[in-house]
Amino acid sequence: MQNNTPFENYKVRVKHAIELLGFSSELADKMTVPQNIVQGDIEVTMDDGSQKKFPAYRVQFNNARGPYKGGIRFHPEADIEEVKALAALMAIKCAVVGIPLGGGKGGVACNPKELSQKEIEQISRGWARMMAPYIGANKDIPAPDVYTTPAIMGYMVDEFEKVTGKSEPGVITGKPLSMGGSLGRTPATGLGGFYVFEALLNSLDDKSRQRVAIQGFGNVGFYAAKFIHQAGHKIVAISDSKEAIYVADGIDPITANALKEEGKKLSEYPGATVITNEELLVCDCDILVPAALDNQIREDNAKDVKAKIILELANGPLTPEADEILKNKGVLVVPDVLANAGGVTVSYFEWVQNVGGYYWTEEEVFSKLRNIMQESFQQTYMLAEEKGVTLREGAFLLAVKRIAEAMKDRGRI
Repeated sequence: MQNNTPFENYKVRVKHAIELLGFSSELADKMTVPQNIVQGDIEVTMDDGSQKKFPAYRVQFNNARGPYKGGIRFHPEADIEEVKALAALMAIKCAVVGIPLGGGKGGVACNPKELSQKEIEQISRGWARMMAPYIGANKDIPAPDVYTTPAIMGYMVDEFEKVTGKSEPGVITGKPLSMGGSLGRTPATGLGGFYVFEALLNSLDDKSRQRVAIQGFGNVGFYAAKFIHQAGHKIVAISDSKEAIYVADGIDPITANALKEEGKKLSEYPGATVITNEELLVCDCDILVPAALDNQIREDNAKDVKAKIILELANGPLTPEADEILKNKGVLVVPDVLANAGGVTVSYFEWVQNVGGYYWTEEEVFSKLRNIMQESFQQTYMLAEEKGVTLREGAFLLAVKRIAEAMKDRGRI
């Protein structure tokens, strides 16, 4: 089994797109190296009175199409290689859905589960102070990511505004509503994935009821399951980090979520057969939705996948080797850079509302999201059909072409 780092996977895919487009190796060099990396330490006074330093970072990958955009994670195993990949993929993702933003990613190496609220607030404010010269509504716009919340974004905006001496709500998205956050942000990634799911079935002219398995039942997996279920399809399997369940007659996501909120296990769902996360990936279903971790479908298990369609709502759940195996099996893969772009699209809406000082209803947000996701799917699908390539290759061709045009027009290549 090959051990792919997310950044190596990104480089393989972007270089392949550049070759297919007939672009220069100079572009490949520029699109596989971040434009800027900011690193330093945040010093915090812990609750016991001791001083502790936490490594902090921001990778600014590409801003040819607009300000850098991407999340901030608080995670003990903050890996700069993974963060570089996620920053690069943000640039690709924004270009696929045609929004005028680039790619960035950042965070702090800490474990929020072991920290008090006061310590988390100090880290958040320290990050904003350190990054103040490098971020801004027209420079780099962070957002929440792993283990960060709207409350943490609120601290960061407040600190940034103290440092700069001006009100600038558009510096960060994913904020509390009271500070200019957007309605509709919570379900955005799962709902965006559902809109792509709808557009795919329409393109295939498939009106049948689909049996869907979803790996990961956090925010993204839950909302995807909820909207897919409401549209009349059958959710046959779901999982969280502890266990997975299969119910041939179908799972009601609201009921399953209520179990989790009551502190119960998914396996307590009526009629559930307990399976492993690995078994979920190869279970009997029509559509598989990986909405958890990266590198889940690999060279060793791709051949056993029974689904005819995979909708990637996690970042990087398939390795390039798995892509090749699934392509040969005739499995249609809707890539993460398209399928899970609903989150960054509504973050873009938040930024637009902040900069304009004019706010939309949730209905308006959802309507605009649906238009962008379904139009982006159609463009990707048509390009893939025209070039005889996979949807992932089609999405990368679309994005790389758009980024290359902006870099060329700026005189960078």
